[in-house]
Amino acid sequence: MANKILKNETPELGQPLTAELLGRAIRARRTQSGLRLEDTAALCGVAKQTLQNIEKGTGKSKLETILQICKGLGIKLKIDAWPEDKS
Repeated sequence: MANKILKNETPELGQPLTAELLGRAIRARRTQSGLRLEDTAALCGVAKQTLQNIEKGTGKSKLETILQICKGLGIKLKIDAWPEDKS
């Protein structure tokens, strides 16, 4: 019998982005979708260890890899507009 996937709560997303926050958000999305680490890594085309490190907010990963995982899980990242320089 397969192990049940424990759903992680969605972290508070309205705060400045850190590696830890993004990792927690990725883990929450994965577990809330009922996906195992191995299955998500295969779905996103990354190594299981890479995904695990990103979820923990540890290690160094390429931005391209992180964006690939976000896309695979349907996570959208956005950059807020900043005020125009009036000088």
